[in-house]
Amino acid sequence: MSTQNNLKPSETELKEKLVNLARVAKVTKGGRTFSFSALVVVGDGHGTIGHGLGKARDVSESIQKAVDDAKKNLVKVVLHKTSVPHEQKGKYGAGKVLIKPAADGTGVIAGGAMRAVLEMAGVHNCLAKSQGSSNPHNVVKATIDALTKMRSAPQVAKDRGIEIAKVYEG
Repeated sequence: MSTQNNLKPSETELKEKLVNLARVAKVTKGGRTFSFSALVVVGDGHGTIGHGLGKARDVSESIQKAVDDAKKNLVKVVLHKTSVPHEQKGKYGAGKVLIKPAADGTGVIAGGAMRAVLEMAGVHNCLAKSQGSSNPHNVVKATIDALTKMRSAPQVAKDRGIEIAKVYEG
């Protein structure tokens, strides 16, 4: 499985990607007060991924807050070469996702929010489908849920107490 927290890759190797930026309004007796909500995904491209949410009155400040939050929520995911090890479903709230491995050269076949998470994690070839809610917050969290459930062949062999060759036989 994956370890939550305590992952500290160097700050320079983490890349960030803005997934969603929303202008939100708060109605007060003096009129409307506008602020911005930013959803950001960070990753090193080698299996470390994190997501964060930032809110502020200024766009750049909300993005910076989201990046800082994402760096606090890093998780390690299992990759197999340039794809995912096996098919996996993930769920968060009403957001449901399905991720399947694909052959080299396929590319990342996925929609907006899922694509950002998979690319930041370092997945280059996979098929993915968002089956539930299209809300980017839930889709990002469901995708990270699916990626953290992934297990490598040596992990499966160890858990079952068998040799790695028998895992590939099925």
